[in-house]
Amino acid sequence: MDTTFETTLETLYTVALRDYPELPLKERLAAEVRYCRALERRLGPPVDVAHALRAVEQLSDGGDITEVSEEERKLVAHWRVATDAARQAAMQGLGESPEAWFDVRVA
Repeated sequence: MDTTFETTLETLYTVALRDYPELPLKERLAAEVRYCRALERRLGPPVDVAHALRAVEQLSDGGDITEVSEEERKLVAHWRVATDAARQAAMQGLGESPEAWFDVRVA
């Protein structure tokens, strides 16, 4: 009997904890998962997170603000609140590391 399982993970965005070098891999991965869960609680499923991130990137890249819809403007505002909450959730129990940050990218 073959008990091999194949798992496919499709991601729309990635999260990586940066500048926290002394953190063991297991704890780093757990923090990144907590960050993702907190983002999705605030913004919705991964497709919504990726959509909000694209809107933030468009504005931060000097994109034409007149091309940004009202919905995207709201997403940018929600993004800021969501990333603050996600950082707090992710860093819970890890101790302070002011240099640490989360790199979120559209996959």
